[in-house]
Amino acid sequence: MMILTSIALTGAGLLALIGGGHLLVSGAIGLSARFGLPSAVVGAVVLGFGTSAPELATSLQAALAGAPEIALGNVIGSNIANILLILGLAALIAPLATQPHQGRDLAWVIGATLALVALLVAGQLTRGAGVVLVLALALYLRPAFRRSAAAGTGDAAAQEAPSSLRALWITLAGLALTLAGARALVTGAVDLARVAGLSEAVIGLTLVAVGTSLPELATSVTAALRGRAELAIANVLGSNVFNILGILGITLIVRPLGAVPGFGPLDIGVLLASGLALAAMIRFGLGRTGAGLCLSGYALYLWALV
Repeated sequence: MMILTSIALTGAGLLALIGGGHLLVSGAIGLSARFGLPSAVVGAVVLGFGTSAPELATSLQAALAGAPEIALGNVIGSNIANILLILGLAALIAPLATQPHQGRDLAWVIGATLALVALLVAGQLTRGAGVVLVLALALYLRPAFRRSAAAGTGDAAAQEAPSSLRALWITLAGLALTLAGARALVTGAVDLARVAGLSEAVIGLTLVAVGTSLPELATSVTAALRGRAELAIANVLGSNVFNILGILGITLIVRPLGAVPGFGPLDIGVLLASGLALAAMIRFGLGRTGAGLCLSGYALYLWALV
């Protein structure tokens, strides 16, 4: 009975996170359009935070609930799943062409990944490190604000935007649902880990990470189905930078994690290997054979964890 309750609570949390994230993005876009924010800012900040809201809420809730391994595992596992699982599935639908113009974003992903590995090895997941990560995120987002300022603040979408009050209610409803979903997910995941005899790190790296990455999965697969496979890579690039610099950074500012046990050479090695795989995808593209290798590699990683 206990395990069924934990599974039900975890599933309810995932559904609430998905629904809450969708409402949050819709409401935030409506408010942005109503107040005339440039589309570049909406894309870089509003959608970036909106689609990452499940990860942010979950990591914060886990840290505050005294489950640092789930908080950190959510970030590490999401970044691994974004590359090996999500891009692997997208490339099975439509092979991904080379993306040489996305070199800047790739450099940020690699840099952020190396910074995360350094913090993990040194055991320095402190509030100061969180501040540095958030400042780095501001630098990453700066070009979007500069381009939007040069383009002006007028946006034709503002004329068709929903009323401010309606957009505000949608945003608040999405925020409330996301926070409630994060609380249920973390509670269910911790209970499930204890009942199943798994560590919280494994639950964070797998169930929680994949669950909170569902918005990115839906976006990338939809882009591939519509023949816009390049958007799948752009989605993962932005998400991986946001996960480390934004989500982990904010989490550390709110609740420093210090040295977190439960993450060893396997997790660090797969995280670095997935970063190299992403670089290869951008340089050489990703066909269905490569997609199969990515998915097989992810399956082997999950098998090694459990």
